[in-house]
Amino acid sequence: MKILEMRELLAARTYACPDRTREDVAAAAASDMLSDVLAMGGAPDVLITGLLNPQVIRTAVLMDARCVVFVRGKVPGPAIVELAEESGVCVLGTDMPMYQVCGVLHAHGLAAAR
Repeated sequence: MKILEMRELLAARTYACPDRTREDVAAAAASDMLSDVLAMGGAPDVLITGLLNPQVIRTAVLMDARCVVFVRGKVPGPAIVELAEESGVCVLGTDMPMYQVCGVLHAHGLAAAR
């Protein structure tokens, strides 16, 4: 699935790196606890979270994720957007809750990161 397609499915807005929306993604991880995501040991292409701070972008970079999706209507501030742009991480935001985002993406073929 392309990030662009994911953005459409989630009725999401793009906050950083719109040029990366044509890239493919295959697997996602979802959590509001970054330590849980890191402990999974997998390498998700997409990180789905409601946690809104720069550590989310740093975690995405550490895991080689291409995209972060903020859920529940969270809007990243300038510091997060700037760090994402510098790091090359596409940032999306949707009003959907995390559970619904995971369900929609799974139903359209995005796998869980292992």
